[in-house]
Amino acid sequence: QVQLVESGGGLVQAGDSLRLSCAASGRTLDWYVVAWFRQAPGKEREFAASITWNWGRIDYADSVKGRFTISRDTAKNEVYLQMNSLNPEDTAVYYCAFGTDKGRNLSGRYDTIRWYDYWGRGTQVTVSS
Repeated sequence: QVQLVESGGGLVQAGDSLRLSCAASGRTLDWYVVAWFRQAPGKEREFAASITWNWGRIDYADSVKGRFTISRDTAKNEVYLQMNSLNPEDTAVYYCAFGTDKGRNLSGRYDTIRWYDYWGRGTQVTVSS
C-alpha cells in the first residue's frame, strides 16, 4: 500500500505565496508521473500541474501557468508545488497524485485522473481578497 500525505496548505491573502509538499511512503513503486490537482467547492477536480518522475517533463494548466511551479525529489519520493501570486480563484483543496506507467499517451499530457493510481487526502488552500 502507498500513502500520500500533503502539507503546506493554509489561509493567505491575495498576492501571497504558499509551498505545498507531498510525501509518498509505504510500498515502493516505479513512478512515472506525479501531479497536483485541485477541487474548489461545488466544482469538479481539475488538473493544476504534472511532472514526469524520471525525465522531469512539466505541464501546467493555463490557469496556473507562470504562477505555480511543480518539482519533485526522486530520492525523497516527494513532490512540491510552489504557488505565487495567489488569488481567490485558487481557493481549493489541493491533492497530490502519483501514477505508474500506463503505456502510450497520444496527447502527451497527464492532465486527467486516469493516469494516476494513488491520491493524497488533500490540503486546503484558502486565498482571501
